[in-house]
Amino acid sequence: MNYRTLFRHVKESFKNLGRNGWMTFASVSAVTVTLSLVGVFVVLMMNLNNFATNVESDVEVRVHIDRTATEEQSAELGTSIEKLSQVEKVTLSPKEDELNNIIASMGDDGKAFELFEQDNPLNDVYVVKTKTPQDVVIVAQEAEKMDYVDTVEYGQNYVEKLFNIVSVSRNVGFVLIIALLLTAMFLISNTIKVTIFARRREIEIMRLVGATNGFIRWPFFLEGLWLGVLGSIIPITLIAVGYKYMYDHLSPSMTIDYMQMLAYNPFILQVSGLLILFGALIGIWGSLMSIRKFLKA
Repeated sequence: MNYRTLFRHVKESFKNLGRNGWMTFASVSAVTVTLSLVGVFVVLMMNLNNFATNVESDVEVRVHIDRTATEEQSAELGTSIEKLSQVEKVTLSPKEDELNNIIASMGDDGKAFELFEQDNPLNDVYVVKTKTPQDVVIVAQEAEKMDYVDTVEYGQNYVEKLFNIVSVSRNVGFVLIIALLLTAMFLISNTIKVTIFARRREIEIMRLVGATNGFIRWPFFLEGLWLGVLGSIIPITLIAVGYKYMYDHLSPSMTIDYMQMLAYNPFILQVSGLLILFGALIGIWGSLMSIRKFLKA
């Protein structure tokens, strides 16, 4: 296709949008409503996924070294843990640091523990980070079998439940977004189908004078593209303004590190790009599916 033909198709597609004003409005409205819902779900799911990722990254295995172990035996244990294929990093936390952490975490109440500084009853601890959060159970089980180990902690009571909840939440969110996109495609397809049906004589005349299917299809292809892009403008604006308001008012009150909202920039640009892409694909798909029956021999 040469430049002149493409320019003609672009020009014709814009003319058709103006000629069919009410149908254009109906199509754009359908895209707007659906993409608004999709956008809200995308924002929620991406933030929930961020929370879940942060929580997962906080999961670690704490291997308490037997207090009777010598420095050489302790070092040998550390080497054994590092050799596990699932382990990414092993850090030694001396018992003095463990006591200081307890004192710091308890604030004023922690002063009572300062009495133990002379005779520290705690264990030295190997803090183990795994390559994937799901590996903590395997690493913990392997560590428990090693020599010079007193106890192993990895949040046995909540880690597996946490992973299950995170997995279910991600899968449900993904299914909901796909369902909304399919609904949008159905609505746009039917809306555009009405528009094309009203112009069926125009299509018949073009075929009678020898126009190829590709030549007929291009203006409708571009119309679907414009409808999808136009329909994404309002959702992008609403979500950008709404997320900015929520970020400014909620983010300062979230004091827990892993419960932080995604930063406004570049997050909102990524969501905007996704909505424009979704809108364009929905519009193109709706147009192509709708015109296909009129181009059959």
